[in-house]
Amino acid sequence: MNNVSTIGLDLAKKVFQVHGVDQAGEVLVRRTLRRSQVLAYFGKLAPCLVGMEACATAHYWARELSKLGHTVRLIPPAYAKAYVRRNKNDPADAAAICEAVARPAMRFVTIKTAEQQAAAGVHKVRELLMKQRTMLMNSLRGLMAEFGIVVAEGPRHIGELVSILADPGDQRVPAPLHGGLARMADALLHLERQIKVVDKQILDWGRGNAMCRHLITIPGFGPILSSAMAAVVVNPATFRSGRDFSASLGLVPRQDGTGGKVKLGPISKRGNGYLRRLLVSGAMTVLSGKRAKQDPWLVKLLTTKARKVAAVALANKMARIAWAMMMRQEDFRTVPAAA
Repeated sequence: MNNVSTIGLDLAKKVFQVHGVDQAGEVLVRRTLRRSQVLAYFGKLAPCLVGMEACATAHYWARELSKLGHTVRLIPPAYAKAYVRRNKNDPADAAAICEAVARPAMRFVTIKTAEQQAAAGVHKVRELLMKQRTMLMNSLRGLMAEFGIVVAEGPRHIGELVSILADPGDQRVPAPLHGGLARMADALLHLERQIKVVDKQILDWGRGNAMCRHLITIPGFGPILSSAMAAVVVNPATFRSGRDFSASLGLVPRQDGTGGKVKLGPISKRGNGYLRRLLVSGAMTVLSGKRAKQDPWLVKLLTTKARKVAAVALANKMARIAWAMMMRQEDFRTVPAAA
């Protein structure tokens, strides 16, 4: 057991698969572990390299195994999948992870601390609440439209539907459905209050984070985007340049080529979709403001490209600026206009 140098650990809810090899690549360990046995098992091993897929609970186990003296590396699941031989099962996955973690050109995911993971997790809570709010709004709008009650598009007009349901004199919706829609409206108002509470928590965390205070000075970066960027991007130095960072967020065209001929398609939409959506939303805000009429690059872009295409291009530029500022730890500086 002391000769084990590299271990591939396939995570699960209850049963974990271990695949260990020595320096020569010979298989020494191939076994399963219950969840309660993992820490005790690795505590008896000599310090070695442990590879895991960057999936659910991976950061927790990485922190726990690091405390035992092991060197832990998290691999994106898509990169480990290429090393799976034949059929997919737990032993094959563990063997693939063990082989992938030893590759010199492999890219790894930075392990988050408990505080960093909590800061990123609150954004997932907000995203879930926003999805639930949108679901309730669409359901309320659709059910009331069945009785000829239609309001303008946009979340700000949902209050008109809530007012109709709260009016005892309005009988356009029959009694069996009226009570159900009233409960739905109450749930919607409750969600609105919960989202405000979560937003305040995010703002309070952002005020105490130096990187967030730097990012919020970028045009198009609000408190939510700045705090999300600071919480999710733990170590910007893992990217060689701002172009690599923007590509990791899926803000570059997808490439498909052979024989020296490369075809560019739509944006790849890879990486963190939450950050990508926030960046595009921030870019749309910039295009709706005065900066879109003053910046020569934006003026030229809007004259030749569609508005949403220009927003994606601006989001790509915003991501590259954010990477540079996270590396330099300084505020955004506006370039003075030429005389």
